[in-house]
Amino acid sequence: MLKRDWYTLTLSKVMKNKSLSYLLCLSPLLVLIILLAYNVAVFGDESLSGSNQLALLISATIAAIIGIIQKTTTFQKILSGVSSSVSSTTPAIIILLLIGALTGTWLISGIVPAMIYYGLQILNPKIFFFATAVISAIVSVATGSSWSTIATIGIALLGIGTALGLPTGLTAGAIISGAYFGDKMSPLSDTTNLAPIVSGTDLFTHIRYMLYTTIPSFLITLIVFLIIGINIKETTIENTNEILNTISNTFNISGWLFIIPIIIVLLIIKRTPAIAVLIIGVLLAGISTIFFQPDIIKIIAKSNHIDFYSCYFSIVSSITGEISINTVSEIKSVKSMMDSLLYSGGMAGMMNTIWLIICAMIFGGVMESTGILKRIAEPILKYAKNTGNLIATTAGTCVFFNLTASDQYLSIVVSGRMFADSYKKNKLAPENLSRTIEDSGTVTSVLIPWNTCGATQSAILGISTLSYLPFCFFNLISPIMSIIFGYFNIKIRKLSK
Repeated sequence: MLKRDWYTLTLSKVMKNKSLSYLLCLSPLLVLIILLAYNVAVFGDESLSGSNQLALLISATIAAIIGIIQKTTTFQKILSGVSSSVSSTTPAIIILLLIGALTGTWLISGIVPAMIYYGLQILNPKIFFFATAVISAIVSVATGSSWSTIATIGIALLGIGTALGLPTGLTAGAIISGAYFGDKMSPLSDTTNLAPIVSGTDLFTHIRYMLYTTIPSFLITLIVFLIIGINIKETTIENTNEILNTISNTFNISGWLFIIPIIIVLLIIKRTPAIAVLIIGVLLAGISTIFFQPDIIKIIAKSNHIDFYSCYFSIVSSITGEISINTVSEIKSVKSMMDSLLYSGGMAGMMNTIWLIICAMIFGGVMESTGILKRIAEPILKYAKNTGNLIATTAGTCVFFNLTASDQYLSIVVSGRMFADSYKKNKLAPENLSRTIEDSGTVTSVLIPWNTCGATQSAILGISTLSYLPFCFFNLISPIMSIIFGYFNIKIRKLSK
């Protein structure tokens, strides 16, 4: 929390600065939007492989030049701001690397293939999206982490959906919708604890008040996924059987493999630090590979024997780099699909995402340390004259900070501090504010490609943010629901005398 407090104190200082032209302050953001849009047109999905990172650095440079020329800051202060901004992502970067290691070891150990194997036999394609959202929500409520949910059960559900021939964007949207619902409603979640702290209310009052907007948003989401599922075309039984045979012929599938995911979920519920949990998950999966998948070790190590060298080579390769397990199938489409499913980029596969996050935080650090970020948000407070406008303005500000500061924690902290006094002046209880910043700040972060959440989930699932964005119905509905409640004065709690 010290770094968050540093951001808040610095932002409160620059709020007094009126010398910056509003149009001038908008120029770095406008340049960024233009460059990002052009990058998508030129590079498509490959825009995350360097061009968007460069766009963020160019925009950060423009912001720094403006701040120095206008004398709102110094070069040393900009460097200090960038350093604090980037360093705040250190835990996220470590977690990203460990998630890369986890996906690799969970692949070669047979954990993910086992989940796909049994899931194909249990989940009906007609209710798959509905069931995926519900399963993700349950796991996320239990663990308090959308990231952990998506990195474990989410990867398996995506594999099941792909094996059923369902659109990956829709499957990812169902996974993310459920995971972020659970993240919002869990008392174990960091954002669910952070929002009431910065707003001035308590945790369980905040959760109770979120129920009014969150439950309707999730019910609508489930209904939409159910309707889509009922009307979607499913694959043939022959293909499904061929997929099951391909998995069982490639891996030693056993129910004992589920012991490791159960241990991981229990550790998270016990509030074990995420980094420690992921390390344990990687180590256990590596050990289980030796006992359950000796044939996979031979394939990866290109060896005829199981010895220390082949075990070490296979496990380390799965942790650090690309692993691709070729399958044998008489149906070419099934073989192609299974070969793409049984692939992991390991830690190396996360480097583009880490690069993007660092560049995004450089941009956010420069925008914040020069006072530009606060100057852009300043006029917004003038339009918050009534309850509806105040809540709509708060939601819009959270989305704005997710776009510009590229971090959901900054979105929550800065928006909470900015509007706390306005809610008091309008005689609104602080839980109105905490609910709004969760409904808009937490859930929309995953929809922005250069935000830490959007970049991370895109890397974990192997799908571009723009591919799953239209189907993250819960994340799209939540801020709208909060605004509707504000304008129609539904469950708006007033301050008691």
